[in-house]
Amino acid sequence: MGLFTGKKGLIVGVANGNSIAWGIAQKIMEEGGECGFTHLPDRADDERKKNRRRVSQLTDSYEQAKFLVPLDVQSDENIAEVIKTTESELGKIDFLLHSVAFASLDDLRVPTVECSREGFKMAMDISAYSLIALTNAARPILNEGASVCAMTYFGGEKAVPGYNMMGVCKAALDSIVKYLSFDMGEYNVRVNAISAGPLKTLASSAVGAKEMLDLYAAVSPLNRNITMEEVSNAGAFLLSSLAGGITGEIMHVDAGYNIMGSPGRMATQYKAMQDQLEGK
Repeated sequence: MGLFTGKKGLIVGVANGNSIAWGIAQKIMEEGGECGFTHLPDRADDERKKNRRRVSQLTDSYEQAKFLVPLDVQSDENIAEVIKTTESELGKIDFLLHSVAFASLDDLRVPTVECSREGFKMAMDISAYSLIALTNAARPILNEGASVCAMTYFGGEKAVPGYNMMGVCKAALDSIVKYLSFDMGEYNVRVNAISAGPLKTLASSAVGAKEMLDLYAAVSPLNRNITMEEVSNAGAFLLSSLAGGITGEIMHVDAGYNIMGSPGRMATQYKAMQDQLEGK
């Protein structure tokens, strides 16, 4: 008997094998859970169906992966279709993982003050509103005691240069988690989010996470970076019955980086380097 034996749910946002959503899904399936998956829609002219293939290469080896369908979170009709498929394949579900975020590079790689109006609308729609749309659509098939989990980042709490427009989206997402936790509490459904430190994922590469790794390792209390396994464990925990009394929380899995009010050990390292340069 595993932690998720007899439990079923929907995983939204797996892009490839490095996706946090895939790490969490693996933990759930290894603990006996059954999952339905979505993938980014493929272009009509893409005969190889690259988006689907990237995910199917992962899910095909798991008996507990029950279906894989395309999802455009900007389409209420498509969301409804996915929820209908989920109910048909799994019945009522116990967990919903939302791991979706997007902003065009033209709007992401410029200072936030230069973000376009249309770019703002699209980024907010995909990265923040989609959590509302998915939770609302799934509401009739969520079992009592079910759990919803989203993925966020510290850039929604504090200004992180380079994260830019996505930080604004994550700030909205953090607030949505709290308001949804109240709304869904009426149905005994919990809503939480994980704020992970930088990892080498497809999404993080677009916002310069690689350059953040050394900083996090130097500043965080644990004096290191996090691992995919640590984030996956935390996600599985929040989606499980073990977290039954937790809702509306932003759980930081960042080696403690978010608690620091100064550079900590990094300041000592910097001073030592300066002293060496000055011959002291």
